[in-house]
Amino acid sequence: MGHAFRRLPALAFAFGWVLSSLSPAHALDIQRVVSPGGIEAWLIEDHKVPVIAVEFSFAGGAGIDPTGKQGLANLTADLLDEGAGDLDSQAYAKRLQDDAITVSFQTGNDEFHCGLRTLSDHRDTAFGLMALSLTLPRFDAEAVERVRAAVISDIRQSDADPTKAARNAFYAQIFPDHHYGRDDSGTVESVGKLSADDLRGYVKDSFNREHLLVAVTGDITPAQLAPALDQLFGALPASPPPGVNTAVAEVTPTHGGETLVVRRPMTQSILMLGEQGIKRADPDWFPAYVMNYVLGGGGFSSRLTEEVREKRGLTYGVYSYLYPFDHAALVVAGGSTKNSKAGEALALIKSEWARMANGGITEKELADAKTYLTGSFPLQFSSSTAIARLVLQVRHDNLGIDYLNRRNSLIQAVTLDDVRRVAQRLLDPAKLTVVVLGQPEGMENPPTAP
Repeated sequence: MGHAFRRLPALAFAFGWVLSSLSPAHALDIQRVVSPGGIEAWLIEDHKVPVIAVEFSFAGGAGIDPTGKQGLANLTADLLDEGAGDLDSQAYAKRLQDDAITVSFQTGNDEFHCGLRTLSDHRDTAFGLMALSLTLPRFDAEAVERVRAAVISDIRQSDADPTKAARNAFYAQIFPDHHYGRDDSGTVESVGKLSADDLRGYVKDSFNREHLLVAVTGDITPAQLAPALDQLFGALPASPPPGVNTAVAEVTPTHGGETLVVRRPMTQSILMLGEQGIKRADPDWFPAYVMNYVLGGGGFSSRLTEEVREKRGLTYGVYSYLYPFDHAALVVAGGSTKNSKAGEALALIKSEWARMANGGITEKELADAKTYLTGSFPLQFSSSTAIARLVLQVRHDNLGIDYLNRRNSLIQAVTLDDVRRVAQRLLDPAKLTVVVLGQPEGMENPPTAP
């Protein structure tokens, strides 16, 4: 859900350079920097390449879209780089291109995410342009209508995409009365009604220092970053306007045990199924993480792939994952298969669900999972932007400033008994909500009670 980051810079390759000194094999020095105005950022300093990446977020995201105005946060995100201050869309884009600056805006379920990447020589210009987008976005009529048309086109294409349609149907089924059950992009109808005043209202209500988290990596010192934070964020209001509530309600997945068949004229059926999961702050997160790797998160190393694809050839791909929202949590599985095999594939996934719940994993599976999950961790440190996003996620999840140095030891501490306990806690085939999109043979929706 939500739109991907936009705009590639003229020197895009610069932001893909590996920061070789920032390997988790060595201690990662995250510094807490506080500006004269009281704005906090976490910084990983590295001067090997002249690049700075800033990643930051505001709480709320699509979760505070008003009823009837779904897609407001998403449309706002797509318009924030379409001119600001005295710069119209073309002038703003030219300033970015001339100095190889990238700005990006993306809405999510629980936060509004922003990114800035720049060569360090252009730091002041980049921070100034981003500050304009946050405080003086233009929302000119031409830009609004052009971007609105593009978003509506994307929504229509998404509705026609079977995989996205299955995913949307699943989340609508499991979160029927919560914004987690809606697509962040909104609907053709809701996006068509949004006005420039709605967009300005979203910015006013959402962008403030109280709900701001910031992470920075690259070629900048704490002494340079502190005043730059005030340049970038100092003009934002300290808190939301009086009476504005950005809190999102907690929600528990519903419809446990139900199966919904969505009929589409397709040769294959797409399956999605899930139940109550585990939040990121839960003490059992890492046992669940290891369990999921063995169940379906480990690609060709997972049980689901082995049983459903390799042994029986029922699908080209099958998977599972943990999805910790801020106000809910799911454990989800899915895949696709021939219409004639949908029932068999679903029964087999449920069987593996039960086998994990009843027996946990083996010593070899535990050792292999630990080896992969710790050994692959350095791949997440591939660029300044990737590192900044990871640090921002650590802040968002309240994991502690030393988390990146503790993370692998937390995985190594997981035991067979831990995984067995968590599997029994989380996995119950009878509680799975199932959505099947296609023309599955022998599967029908249960009759509606009179």
